[in-house]
Amino acid sequence: MASEEQIRNYAHRLWEEAGRPDGKDAEFWHAAEVELNAESESPDAPTQPDQPNSTTIPG
Repeated sequence: MASEEQIRNYAHRLWEEAGRPDGKDAEFWHAAEVELNAESESPDAPTQPDQPNSTTIPG
């Protein structure tokens, strides 16, 4: 399971790559949490994805 710090850092990265939209913090947090936790369930998955644009953010 990803730590809060890992989620925060990855959510911030996703937010920056999306152009820093206002009012979307919860969406980016959730997307980062889901993606990082899904990867941590895979035995040979990295802690963060190599392709940050592979995540689709709703909205």
